[in-house]
Amino acid sequence: MNVIKRCIYGISIMSLASMNIQCKGDKKAGADETALESKATDSVSIAKTAYGTTPKGEKIERYTLKNQKGMEVNIITYGGIISSLKVPNKAGKSEEVVIGFNSLEQYMKANPYFGAIIGRYGNRIAKGKFTLDGKEYSLAINNAPNALHGGPEGFNRVVWTAAEAKGGDSASLKLKYVSKDMEEGYPGNLTVFVTYTLKNDNSLDVLYEATTDKKTIVNLTQHSYFNLSADFSKPILDEQITIDADKLVPVAATLIPTGKLTDVTNTPFDFRKPKAIGKDIEAKDEQLKNGLGYDHCWVLNNQDKGYRFAASAYDAESGRVLEVYTDQPGIQFYTGNFLDGTLPMRNGGTYAHRTGFCLETQHYPDSPNQKDFPSTVLSPGENYKTKTTFKFSVK
Repeated sequence: MNVIKRCIYGISIMSLASMNIQCKGDKKAGADETALESKATDSVSIAKTAYGTTPKGEKIERYTLKNQKGMEVNIITYGGIISSLKVPNKAGKSEEVVIGFNSLEQYMKANPYFGAIIGRYGNRIAKGKFTLDGKEYSLAINNAPNALHGGPEGFNRVVWTAAEAKGGDSASLKLKYVSKDMEEGYPGNLTVFVTYTLKNDNSLDVLYEATTDKKTIVNLTQHSYFNLSADFSKPILDEQITIDADKLVPVAATLIPTGKLTDVTNTPFDFRKPKAIGKDIEAKDEQLKNGLGYDHCWVLNNQDKGYRFAASAYDAESGRVLEVYTDQPGIQFYTGNFLDGTLPMRNGGTYAHRTGFCLETQHYPDSPNQKDFPSTVLSPGENYKTKTTFKFSVK
């Protein structure tokens, strides 16, 4: 009888051991499957490398966001600059489509805001002055006779802190900068976040957020120069532009708005249907003379709908298409009129006249001094939040 009991006991122990091994195996298999699934679904990667050191000893980092569709974006913490953006052409070859430099040293020299975050106020403010609650504020005149793009030490020349996140079909880089009260003449301690998110559908979201402890003005934008041909020795005059805007913000000779909004019909500024940049750029027109080409803000349609299609660009030879979506009221279309062949390209040569164009989503220029324009005032307790998307495809 004892022998039988011992046998039964032994068989039970072996069965339990077998079950335990099986459970452990199942757990391991499950963990492996979860890891594989996670690896499979994380279709966008993000990696950090050192990029250089400022004369003040600040370490600058470069973040590379890359998806499985051939799109790659490099962002540096100096100026929040998009230093490189590669997207496929119609043959599937990924190539560089934004103007940029090879080194931090070059970005720290004077340049026309290549790839940078612009703030505290994008575009021009007349004579560098504006008034809030009866108090006049004076800004540096860095684009005589006006203030431009936040001043000589705007957000394009500061060091941002960075936090990365990834998962599924996107990866994000969240940049932060605290602009001190009266920095560059602007009131209020302004805490700013700019989040770049690359998705696996070849779109790049730019989310701008800000809060302040004192009433101030804010107008943030992104200043990348595009050349969809990927050949920076060629001007962008053959690329076709579409802008969903019935009206323009015309400017005086100093590039400050006149205060009126004019219809684009039967003018060189009508891009409601795709049109080559070069088609009318040399037309005899006062506005083109003032801007030395296109350097104007368009009044985007359907402002009551918030986030929507704003503009597109198309290069027939490469097949690349860029679509811009935003919730902003305006878009500044600039055709690189001041590029003059003095700044070095990445692989030799220089960036010549009109070898890149900008599509800067924003409020209208000089809004703080134009009572009929949408307000750019931000008060304590309010949240500044706006989103723009640059989406690439081919046809």
